[in-house]
Amino acid sequence: MTSLGQVVFAVENYRRFIFEQVLKARTDSEFGEQVLKNWREAKAKIGVGITPTGLQLPRLALPDLDEAGEIVRFICAEGLPGEFPFLTAAYPEQYLEPAATGSKGNGNSRNGDPALSEEPTRLFAGLGLPEDTNARFHFLSRNQRSKRLSTAFDGPTLYGVGAGAEGVFGKIGEGGVAIDTVEDMERLYAGFELDQPNVSVSMTISGPAPILLAMYLAAAKHRFGPDVGLKLRGTVQADVLKEIQAQNELIFPIEPSLRFLADMVDYCCREMPRWYPISISGYHIAEAGATPVQQAAYTLSNGFAYVDYFRNHGLEVNVFGPRLSFFLDCGLDVEYVALARVCRKIWAIGMRDVFAGDKRAQILKLHTQTSGRSLIAADWRNNLTRTALELMLACMNATNSCHSNSADEPFTTPSAEYARYAAHAQAILLEESGLFKHMMNTLQGSPGMKVIGNAVEEAILEEFREIEEQGGVIGAVERRYQRSQIQASGHRLERQIYDGVRPVIGLNRYNDPAEGWPEVSMSRTPKEKKQLQQDRLHAFEKRHAKESERCLDRLSSVVESRGNVFEELTCTVEHCSLGQITERLCEVVGKFRPMV
Repeated sequence: MTSLGQVVFAVENYRRFIFEQVLKARTDSEFGEQVLKNWREAKAKIGVGITPTGLQLPRLALPDLDEAGEIVRFICAEGLPGEFPFLTAAYPEQYLEPAATGSKGNGNSRNGDPALSEEPTRLFAGLGLPEDTNARFHFLSRNQRSKRLSTAFDGPTLYGVGAGAEGVFGKIGEGGVAIDTVEDMERLYAGFELDQPNVSVSMTISGPAPILLAMYLAAAKHRFGPDVGLKLRGTVQADVLKEIQAQNELIFPIEPSLRFLADMVDYCCREMPRWYPISISGYHIAEAGATPVQQAAYTLSNGFAYVDYFRNHGLEVNVFGPRLSFFLDCGLDVEYVALARVCRKIWAIGMRDVFAGDKRAQILKLHTQTSGRSLIAADWRNNLTRTALELMLACMNATNSCHSNSADEPFTTPSAEYARYAAHAQAILLEESGLFKHMMNTLQGSPGMKVIGNAVEEAILEEFREIEEQGGVIGAVERRYQRSQIQASGHRLERQIYDGVRPVIGLNRYNDPAEGWPEVSMSRTPKEKKQLQQDRLHAFEKRHAKESERCLDRLSSVVESRGNVFEELTCTVEHCSLGQITERLCEVVGKFRPMV
């Protein structure tokens, strides 16, 4: 039995544990009295807030229970925010406004910081050259207390290809930012105080992720000194397995890709303790066609596979476990009412009962992005409503951070206008409305949510069982199991839309035949800027020609001797470009070849 099979057993065993505890509370009078006493004490500690209209509300809503068995069922199955099994939330008092004068808080804000010290909004941006994306970052974050910057890279960067490579000129800066050198990285985040606790950076890149993170670290050291790694906050995606299953942006073969990842995780745990060196991503799995359950099952199973691999690589679960993060899609299917909640529960049980992780390692830290696949070109302004609903579902599931898509994305890289509307959608939901800022769990715990959650949990476990029969995650990957299932689900969804079984407003229902193709401003990178990127790259490589060959040779030696490749990359990037490093690593370890 692989560790994934053990996770299935652990979740089933936890269900039995809940049943036994409920029975004990009802038959053991001493235990039952203690449960009632603890429950009364917990309710007494809940703070009270006052709404603008003068209504007094508890900062956390608990059910009105006075029977010990049902109290135990709630505590074990649902739990309190920030407590095992983390179904309600990873941390207490997410989204809540600080306790006002005259009211009392719960005294349980995260890491001792005031409640709502950091907005969950993390908007994705990437276009043109580094200075173009930098300007967009400043535009998007200008009204935020926290500067949470999420970076999209262009196609050549995602594949580790230099801007000067043959055939890539037209793709430079399209759909993301072009990054070739450490100097580009300095331009990208210029003007942001990267060493401050209110600034964090996310980079959505996997194949060359160790190279890009090494560039980011080097750029930060240039500005803030050699010890800045201890202060840097953020995430790099670096999810090798989902690339094989869904996104197709893997560069190196599986084994060396995993090894480079483990080296980066090891380094970050030691030298960048506030950084998340991997974001285990379901978003791209969902966008490739997976159902919500498949997205959750493949993401969680990939996560457990990484834990297995890192342990076997000699890393300690309670050291790297707290530095794992997750990234999920949120669409309009009913499963999203409870999907992220269930993922937190399964992850917590698996990490505790299979991998012996402590509380910090049990917490699934989640970034959510509204569904790009749900954005439709027909009657495209309806996308504003779709994204708003998806944001509400994400917040109902207590996501830790969130990106809201722009309505014009079916046509173009988001314009400044619709990126602003996307940001305001989150602000309206979390700041203007009272749905989430007064009470932690206003929209959680309904009978419908519980029924959906139970059904989703069982469906995820069934997917785990199928992957287990394939020999575990790596065995299933080698048999193309996940990929084939994603493709089948994507085809089924498109067929449902085409046949009208799945309504899409403005496309196959309530569409206006008289409406022509909309006039939308298209964001494109001018040829002059693309040429500038190439010129900058050539100038960098020319200036560092003498040092680059020596650095690349030393990198090759570290790879062959099985040293820490990421640690060496932090030096290599000072004199070598992304394309040069990728090319040399491919010479040493080979290139990824898809399974057929």
